[in-house]
Amino acid sequence: MSRPLLYLHLQKLEDANLVSSDMELLESGKAAKYYMLNSFDLQLNEELISKLEPTLTLKKNKKMED
Repeated sequence: MSRPLLYLHLQKLEDANLVSSDMELLESGKAAKYYMLNSFDLQLNEELISKLEPTLTLKKNKKMED
């Protein structure tokens, strides 16, 4: 995974309040951003899966196509 793609997904997780971040200045003078997982409670059940099913994107597996 490329670094820009990683940070894009981390930003989406932060927007969803699943992670939080903190910026620190290192001794070298460079800035470092740290991400922490926030506590959350997710009840996964048939109703939730059915509700979210339209939002799923499926990738084709090349091995299954052969």
